[in-house]
Amino acid sequence: MIIGLDMGGTHVDAVIIDGGQVVKAVKKATDRGDLFKSVRTTLEELLSGYDKSRIKRINLSTTVSTNAIVEGKTSPVGMIIQSGPGLPHEFLACGDENVFISGYIDHRGKVIEDLDISEIEKGVRLFRGKNINNCAVVTKFSTRNPNHEIRIRDFIKDYFSFVTMGHTVSGKLNFPRRVFTAYLNSAVYDVFKEFSVAIKKYMEGEGIGAPLFMLKADGGTITLGKAEEKPVETILSGPAASFMGLSAVFDTDQDAILLDIGGTTTDIFFLADGVPLFEPLGIEIGSYKTLIRAIYCVSIGLGGDSSVNIVDKEMKIGPKREGKPFAFGGPKPTPTDAMIVLGYIKEGDKAKALEAMNGLGSQLNLSAEETAEKILDAMGDIVKSTVDRLLEKINSKPVYTIKELLYGKKLEPKVINVIGGPAKVMAPILEKKFGLPCHYPENYHVANAIGAALAKTTTEISMFADTAQQVLTVPEVGVYEKIGRNFSVEDARKRIIGLVKENAVSMGADENEIEAEITEESVFNMVRGFYTSGRNIRMKAQVRPGLIYKLRGGKYA
Repeated sequence: MIIGLDMGGTHVDAVIIDGGQVVKAVKKATDRGDLFKSVRTTLEELLSGYDKSRIKRINLSTTVSTNAIVEGKTSPVGMIIQSGPGLPHEFLACGDENVFISGYIDHRGKVIEDLDISEIEKGVRLFRGKNINNCAVVTKFSTRNPNHEIRIRDFIKDYFSFVTMGHTVSGKLNFPRRVFTAYLNSAVYDVFKEFSVAIKKYMEGEGIGAPLFMLKADGGTITLGKAEEKPVETILSGPAASFMGLSAVFDTDQDAILLDIGGTTTDIFFLADGVPLFEPLGIEIGSYKTLIRAIYCVSIGLGGDSSVNIVDKEMKIGPKREGKPFAFGGPKPTPTDAMIVLGYIKEGDKAKALEAMNGLGSQLNLSAEETAEKILDAMGDIVKSTVDRLLEKINSKPVYTIKELLYGKKLEPKVINVIGGPAKVMAPILEKKFGLPCHYPENYHVANAIGAALAKTTTEISMFADTAQQVLTVPEVGVYEKIGRNFSVEDARKRIIGLVKENAVSMGADENEIEAEITEESVFNMVRGFYTSGRNIRMKAQVRPGLIYKLRGGKYA
């Protein structure tokens, strides 16, 4: 028995999957003022009448970290940054206080200039004087040699609650993105830790001994314990649950448009020959460009509960959700009210929904029914124009998928797959707008929770081997070891596959189900004088996002 729970902006969706089928589903309104309460009450209703000892795992997608960033509710962070030559400090500054220190390690990991501990001491006094309890330490080439980051962390760790080291968040070589990723990891630590502690306390009180996993932005899972160390990994786990839900209930090997139309937002994904597009560098959230790997997704402020207004005699839907639908006691008309008036939704106060539509219609010289139809038609237009714009942008440059880089590939979608509360209503509208078949599954209203439940553990690591200096580094797993001058490409392949499997197991993966693969590989000869002095070997390996298993007996229209 597997539990999947997805906490969205409007609803918390949860499912029990047993024997390859959904045996129970719950959808409850999200309490934005108390996200843990939303999770607890949903789980209580979901598990009522079920033997909790049969739960094998709980997979949870949460907006806790994302909301903290978007709403400006992160913790103060002190940044210690060693930028070396070449980058202006203002380009890297983030957090509440920044201390830029001297010292430098070059691109091959060689120490060029050592640390000045007095600068670190000054930074500690500054941060403590301003009651800053979380820090991030980032040095320019720490992915090649983390010595300076580790020494700084060891010096300051007793003064602060939490310290992030830049080399632990990613092995990629984009220094500014690593600075911002490390900052965000420390910034969301407190709010995520509070949520995590509450979840563990609740599970202990209920006698639930099953392991708890959190969804990551790449569609995979990570144990709760690992997520406490890297809470930044849980940013945008909601769209990841949506994508995995779409993967769980649909089969396609074509170019496709995937949509999750929720109450607050619509998430848009794409498949290239059935394989999801990926962010080549990392996600952007707010003003921060990060190294957090993620499925390519664009979210727009359009959902069933988006407010509808008339501005200069033109209908405007969203992008804000200003409360519940009018039929449920909310302040503004919404597309949900339109669906109630047209008979697509039976819940809610239809008289109130008619009042909302008549109020809008009086400004447009339309009846309530005509207004309702116009709202849904306008939703279809917004989705169509957004997708067209995204496809034009995607097709203007190389296409990156989770599997490979596709040179010369042009996306030409042949099908639309849609989930979310309004999916059944919107499918025929979208089919007409796009001129493509549009399908929705049997469990369209809770498909994102299904995706959360069935998501497997994922990981990605980067290896750098320098045979001239006889050193091998894998920053994400803390491996820095000596190698021989005869260390070969085949040796590197075996080592990185072994390490990525070990890392996946440490994050909660079943050792027998891990499918590891090398995604990037390059080898350069290093020449000194007229002779080859060694080789520079660079590789990336991953455990790709996937499903524990596909649902049995699913239906879609």
